Amino acid sequence: MYPPKILILLFVLLSTFSSSRLAMNKSFALGIEIGTIWRNNPSLLHNDYPEDEFSLRIILPKDATFFTTNSSSDLDSLSFACGFFCAGPVATCDDYIFSIFVVNTYSSSDAVSFNAPKVVWSANRDRPVKENANVQLTELGDLVLYDSDGAHVWSTNTEDMSVAGMNLTSAGNLVLLNQSNMQLWRSFDHPTDTLVTGQILPEGQKLIAMTSVANWSSGNFDLTVLPDGMYAFAGTDTRLAYYRSPTGGTVTTNRSAYVALKNGSLEVFTNFRDTEAPDYQIQLPRDNYGLGFVRLDFDGHLRLYLWTNNSWVSSDVFDIADPCAYPLACGEYGICSDGQCSCPDAAIGQSGLFDVIDPREVNHGCLPIGSLSCDSARKPTLLSLPNITRFNGVYNWTTSEERCKLSCLNDCSCKASFFQQYDTSTGFCFLASDIFSMISVNSPSYSSNFSSLAFVKVNGATRNFVLSQGKLTVALAVGSSTFIALVVVAVLVVLRRNRAEPLEDDDIIDQLPGLPARFSFMELKSATEDFSKVIGKGGSGSVFEGQICDKQVAVKRLDGINQGKREFLAEVQTIGSINHIYLVRLIGFCAEKSHRLLVYEYMPNGSLDRWIFQRHQEAPLDWKTRLRIITDVARGLAYLHSDCRETIVHLDIKPQNILLDEQFTAKVSDFGLAKLIDREQGSVMTRLRGTPGYLAPEWLTSVINEKVDVYSFGIVIMEIICGRSNLDYSQPEESRHLISMLQDKAKTDQLLDLIDPRSTDMQCHLDEVSRMMNLAMWCLQVDSRRRPSMTEVVKILDGAMDVETELDLDLVNLELMVANRAVRGNIAATLQIDSVLSGPR
Repeated sequence: MYPPKILILLFVLLSTFSSSRLAMNKSFALGIEIGTIWRNNPSLLHNDYPEDEFSLRIILPKDATFFTTNSSSDLDSLSFACGFFCAGPVATCDDYIFSIFVVNTYSSSDAVSFNAPKVVWSANRDRPVKENANVQLTELGDLVLYDSDGAHVWSTNTEDMSVAGMNLTSAGNLVLLNQSNMQLWRSFDHPTDTLVTGQILPEGQKLIAMTSVANWSSGNFDLTVLPDGMYAFAGTDTRLAYYRSPTGGTVTTNRSAYVALKNGSLEVFTNFRDTEAPDYQIQLPRDNYGLGFVRLDFDGHLRLYLWTNNSWVSSDVFDIADPCAYPLACGEYGICSDGQCSCPDAAIGQSGLFDVIDPREVNHGCLPIGSLSCDSARKPTLLSLPNITRFNGVYNWTTSEERCKLSCLNDCSCKASFFQQYDTSTGFCFLASDIFSMISVNSPSYSSNFSSLAFVKVNGATRNFVLSQGKLTVALAVGSSTFIALVVVAVLVVLRRNRAEPLEDDDIIDQLPGLPARFSFMELKSATEDFSKVIGKGGSGSVFEGQICDKQVAVKRLDGINQGKREFLAEVQTIGSINHIYLVRLIGFCAEKSHRLLVYEYMPNGSLDRWIFQRHQEAPLDWKTRLRIITDVARGLAYLHSDCRETIVHLDIKPQNILLDEQFTAKVSDFGLAKLIDREQGSVMTRLRGTPGYLAPEWLTSVINEKVDVYSFGIVIMEIICGRSNLDYSQPEESRHLISMLQDKAKTDQLLDLIDPRSTDMQCHLDEVSRMMNLAMWCLQVDSRRRPSMTEVVKILDGAMDVETELDLDLVNLELMVANRAVRGNIAATLQIDSVLSGPR
């Protein structure tokens, strides 16, 4: 007999299913019919103990034996369930994720408890919902998640697919079924950070780790399967590989590679010659397979979790022998030396620049003392660290040590630069916007003419204080009167500056008429629900979804900006006056104390990169849509270059900065802080900015004009046509650089070999496709004078002008090619560069 409490709970559970219109058809064992609605509140089956460090609200257990009281095996008490999960105390939880989890369930006479929950899939981890959010299996067969305010958060997009019900399988797979029990949608096909036993990760999909133990949103690590093996990458804008399975094979048929988790092994399949045997097999512990899963954790480790002796036991899956090879071996800013961790200042015998996050766990990393700012009054400096490198020895470009340092100092998104040199006047530089652990280089293992340096940004005032402590003591001993005089002078300077520059925001803003709408920081904080709905991240800041009155908006919070308030407002004034159908409209701004925020119109289909670089839920874009996007972007750029009072050069044209509305109209974004060029000037000299892979050759001279945008536009045309990034180091070596491939195919008259293989529609428009590829090559001429203007590009797209046929087919400037130098030989991995110097949106 079940205890009375359990009988009551089972009755409640069955009543819930009955009131939710439980399918009575025998084809659905505990299945759910369409039209069912679940609301996230305590009326759902939930854990009872308020002191529990998690909150579970269950809408769908795997089967009727979800509860056991006298388990003969610890595995008997484990079960998959689907519902709302909140990783926090029950009494204070307010951010719920619609999830599938595995829990240990047990009961007593007066309570039910769900112990040791592990989330194995989630729908909305980047956008948690609140109390009274609801999940609906709609009459049209779409599983939809709505927040408590009615906002649409997530759905399976299965309308009109003849969905008749929903079920959770014994393997933990949430499925939508038709009347014949055919699976029309599966959670297994949309993994988050975990693979359960029996699940596969096919080529083209990723496991993406969460940000931290306390933050379940998508983090900086991902695991993916490529044609030659399984890779783990670190970084969001710039993905650097830190692990590769040693398969060494390539796919020899048209079958895709994949990884499969089975009872006993994680198997990597890339070669399909004669057998179905995997190319590489990671053997898992054989003591007790039980119920287990592998998860890519927030620290970049791939771990196997097994339920053994009533607890979860984890073990590493990657065969990485060097403990320093993990990107977070010593946490952010930490330096790893033979497995030991230290902070950067301690490594060179200083102190006062960094704090250890947890003195008991030094491997948790370090934090710079004082916030980093690009304001001229508190400009950061660089701490030079000799014999230091990164976990992946891939570098951006060839330059001098001094220029490598200056490039980082002059870019707010750069947190450190790394430089390597082999007894020459130039070396190889990498600018890091993502800070991971650093690695101490063992000098005897390298030649005498080799040097490896790191330059880490620190608070200028803090460093100056530390470096001058000894001198200050002597100065005070020699004469305090001199010190007092200096203080008096400093005070007078500050007072004079304060009289020259108004302190109040209103005093500055009143001097600049014609600004767009002004919002307070608290207004935007409220509009974005405390900046909780992240829809984009980049080097210069994050973008959040918000609601102002009845208008949906995108709010960009600038995390670092290398200009004062006057300069920021002047550029907002200029860009706010621009209104064009193919430019994302700037609605308003906030310039309050240290806060800099921009409010843009909301673009529901996001950025172009997710539609051309990744396998989207929908079919690949058809040719008509691709051509329209190319035309829209051209019109937007032509307006910036030719129709404004000053020429506005965007400087960072790439798919991440091209946004799509609900009709797939393309609009150029992130032009608010671009370069303004006086028409009489023609060109300007400016520091390097933009994104590697999209930079025109003239950036080597730092003298640029609007033709740098034309060059980047040519690359975007090719990416749209080919369905891949210009620099994609996940490809075989001969296919990594798209423009090199374009150059080779153009010389052998094989351009059409480059068409996106996923699109059959383009095969019906080969003449138009070929014409666009020739336009791209015209835009990609190394000599900027031979490129068309964007006004001419628009005429070509309108059919009023022909594409230039006398083209230089040598499109690749070798000095701009990414320089790869693998410093540590234990990782034969490469880089896929997206964005280093600035971020999307």
